[in-house]
Amino acid sequence: MESLWLSTAPPVPSDPFIPSAEYDVVVAGAGLTGLAAALLLARRGQKVAVLEARQVGAVTSGNTTAKVSLLQGVQLSTIASHQGADAVRDYVNANRAGQDWLLRFCRNHGVDHDIRTAYTYALSEKGRQSLEAEFSAATAAGLSPQMTLETELPFEVSGALELPGQAQIHPLQALAALAAELRAAGGTLIQGIRVTGAGKAADNRVRVLTPSGSVSARHLVLATGIPILDRGGYFARLLPLRSYAMAHPIRGAVPQGMYLSVDSPSRSLRTARAGGTDYLISGGNGHAVGRHPHPQSLVEDLSRWTTHHFAVADPIYAWSAQDYEPASGVPYVGQVPFGDGSIFAATGFNKWGMTNAVAAALALSQAIAPAAEGDGALNWYQPKLSSRDVLTAVRDNAEVGLEMLAGWASSLAGADESAPPEGQGKVVRKNLRPVGICTVDGEISRVSAVCPHLGGVLAWNDAEASWDCPLHGSRFAADGRLLEGPAVRGLDRG
Repeated sequence: MESLWLSTAPPVPSDPFIPSAEYDVVVAGAGLTGLAAALLLARRGQKVAVLEARQVGAVTSGNTTAKVSLLQGVQLSTIASHQGADAVRDYVNANRAGQDWLLRFCRNHGVDHDIRTAYTYALSEKGRQSLEAEFSAATAAGLSPQMTLETELPFEVSGALELPGQAQIHPLQALAALAAELRAAGGTLIQGIRVTGAGKAADNRVRVLTPSGSVSARHLVLATGIPILDRGGYFARLLPLRSYAMAHPIRGAVPQGMYLSVDSPSRSLRTARAGGTDYLISGGNGHAVGRHPHPQSLVEDLSRWTTHHFAVADPIYAWSAQDYEPASGVPYVGQVPFGDGSIFAATGFNKWGMTNAVAAALALSQAIAPAAEGDGALNWYQPKLSSRDVLTAVRDNAEVGLEMLAGWASSLAGADESAPPEGQGKVVRKNLRPVGICTVDGEISRVSAVCPHLGGVLAWNDAEASWDCPLHGSRFAADGRLLEGPAVRGLDRG
């Protein structure tokens, strides 16, 4: 599964990795957060290197629906219930700063972007009540959405919120432009080098570890979706979510606004143009990572829904993305606990990374290298720990514990080591250890089915031919190669 964005991405050159090199700042991860933060720091005279395990935009930024919107489903009312009205205002101001910066960058560097009206819609009475709560939270925070029953959708809605002046972009075009500007500002971008850890170096510097050697820096920024260092305990405060998207060639009139439902199953819509073809991008059917028995059925369901309602052809591209829902309702951005003030992280954007990523980059760059006229000393990244947040974290971690027990119990029940059919995988018992066996493109692979992060038993993802951890969202290719998540190494051979 490859996204429309990654398939039509501009080339981004890579710099060589030099072991033992010294920098002011090392940024782990070349998505929107990492590249925006690196560029801001390089413009302030910092010697910056971005280390990316795969290629630019390989994970969340290259698989997003890329809506640059301040109307974000029921995000604001969710924050209000966790953190209160002041936190919602801070969040909106931060996202507005991120949106303004990104769209200004796109205008100044010739990155295609479309200004669109964003809609959040409901189909049920319960969904309409959610819209009313979101309307109240948004207006109290200074936005001006309107309640309406009029949309471009080919079916009746129980209500909708609309907010004009929002935007949609091709995220890989934006990342390529950011990478070029980073180099022009003296920064370094190294692809194919995975950061696996951090330790202390001389003179209170951070020793940044990779399989190819180490480098050192005064500051390390973890812009990896979920932080790869466990010392902050972020994995226990985030729920990893997987959702799906596809690009259908347009055959007739389709909605031109950006749409998101509040009812389940979730549905997202926007248009895009790439390679001379106009597409309708649909998305949704989200679930916790590794906790759905047949993700391929969700992909097929989304395709049926889209072709049934809209004048489009069958999808040319289908893909999925991973996002992290924070227990606090707002992202975690700032210094990592027990990092001696030298390690920073940004995570928990809850599917709204286009604005949150840049807002986080503005805040991190100001924290590391303050400017006289700062781009954003934003205070919404320091959430208060409310009783509801504690209960949410307890609930999520209780579910993690149940997944751990269920995974080990089910793996100990099966001993049939025969190869499964093409495209399928299964977990069996071998010497009391779970082993994953799968068949992909005619090749049979046997790997350890135990996640090297915290020992969860992996589940087979039949949509993406991957092994997914239901505990904290680490994912691995059929042959055991690490794809994403808090794990920092692949799976052992089975």
